[in-house]
Amino acid sequence: MRRSGVLRIAKAVLAKLPEPLHALALKHRELLKFTAVGGTAFLVDNAMFYGLKLTVLEPKPVTAKIIAVLVATIVSYVLNREWSFRARGGRERRHEAALFFLVSGVGLVLNSAPLWVSRYAFGLETPDVSLMTQEIADFVSAQVVGTLIAMVFRFWAFRKWVFPEEKIRPGRVRLAPAPDATDEAA
Repeated sequence: MRRSGVLRIAKAVLAKLPEPLHALALKHRELLKFTAVGGTAFLVDNAMFYGLKLTVLEPKPVTAKIIAVLVATIVSYVLNREWSFRARGGRERRHEAALFFLVSGVGLVLNSAPLWVSRYAFGLETPDVSLMTQEIADFVSAQVVGTLIAMVFRFWAFRKWVFPEEKIRPGRVRLAPAPDATDEAA
């Protein structure tokens, strides 16, 4: 019931888009869904990272980042499996989950590396720099640079290895875009 409500909303939004955007959105719907899941995981990651970094893990920002990314990864797996890539794959869940978490482990390293470089290679931490400089450097390195690098890698790797196109899950039919009025007249 809830899924049909979401589909109605998605169809209503798509119907309001001008034709070039409508066709582009349909063509890249998997990327758009992946981006929406990524945005949700980003919010989970930020909440966990800052919640831990500003409280119990204040002296250990990289540990806080790793924990935050792990929690966000679990959220990401569930949403990507059930929404973004639901028409893909065909592997057993255990195999698929193992591949997902392996790829996400590489993503975790890619996500955490810019923060490590910022803090420990560039020395952007108090008392060497102001608290404000440290916090801005942490945000830019961990939440912007790290997230973008990991996102590009994960999208590519998920499509290539975790949810490959050639193994479409049984019972999942991919809907083709509806023909527009000009196609029907021809």
